[in-house]
Amino acid sequence: MIEGSYVSSGLAAHVMYYKYVMACPLYRQEQDFLHLGAKISRATMANWIIACSQDYMVHMYDYLHRKLCERMFLMADETPIQVLKEPERRPQSKSYVWVFRTGEDRGVPIILFNYAPTRKGANAADFLKDAPEGYFLMTDGYKGYNKVPDANRCACWAHIRRYWLRAIPKGHETDYTHPAVQGLLYCDKLFSYERTYKEKGLSIKQIYKRRLKDQEPVIDAFLAWLDGLTPKTGDSIIKAINYTNGCRPYLKNYLKDGACSLSNNLSENAIRPVVMGRKNWLFSDSQDGANASMVIYSLIETAKANDIDPEKYLEYLLECRPSADSSDEELEQLAPWSKATRETCAI
Repeated sequence: MIEGSYVSSGLAAHVMYYKYVMACPLYRQEQDFLHLGAKISRATMANWIIACSQDYMVHMYDYLHRKLCERMFLMADETPIQVLKEPERRPQSKSYVWVFRTGEDRGVPIILFNYAPTRKGANAADFLKDAPEGYFLMTDGYKGYNKVPDANRCACWAHIRRYWLRAIPKGHETDYTHPAVQGLLYCDKLFSYERTYKEKGLSIKQIYKRRLKDQEPVIDAFLAWLDGLTPKTGDSIIKAINYTNGCRPYLKNYLKDGACSLSNNLSENAIRPVVMGRKNWLFSDSQDGANASMVIYSLIETAKANDIDPEKYLEYLLECRPSADSSDEELEQLAPWSKATRETCAI
């Protein structure tokens, strides 16, 4: 599989699974292997990960990227990581992991991670440059996403709700005369409607119609109420007002289609394994390592979202070894949602 190496597809997949799913860094795996009588250095395992990613797995990643950019409903989020060896940057510099995923349009889920040295919105614009014109992009209020062209930006109501929740003084949680409680109640009303739609199993078209009837008046009332607020003190409530007003151009865009999401929670959930993992492995040594990690995280999280075993899927890909010569038809047969993949990698 790797020239001059004894590593098998099963062993490489096992190392990847324990690093990226179980958040077990390579130095701990090195100790575990030594305990079992196998001397495998962390540097060797890191080289396996990079080689497998660059030689085989990146071709499936690129295919998933092309499929993601065919979809009309997308989500995005970002979180810091540390990469030690970046050109013309100090090792302590903050780099970023971006997650881009499909939304709640009831199609097959795709979750992709992308490493970038900065948090510039141009990184998101470049990753999504082939997305269809007029697609919907659900994000938080970070202004960098304004750099993404041709997208209907949708504001995350969970983030807005969080600001109003934080603005409630301790002991005032049921003080309905307090403006922070009132702001929270407006947000909660929207989420309550969404839960009702899911419980009733409404179609996308039905959700679209119900949102216009139920939720648009709530948002209009919320914004009218917001315009009447004149807080004299309280940093938290001023932050809630400013954050909400910053999202105002995008607050109602999700009403345009029933397949749009009310929040960016799916993206936040998708990026959590990276957040948990970095607490253990702390940093990537090189840009090659960071890019390899993003490829493998993408395949693992997309496999999990499609209800197949991620370790089996990594091994399956390394057995099949997609290449630059693989056609899209061949790559489709290796995708996490294909019948052959689901049979081979069943949980």
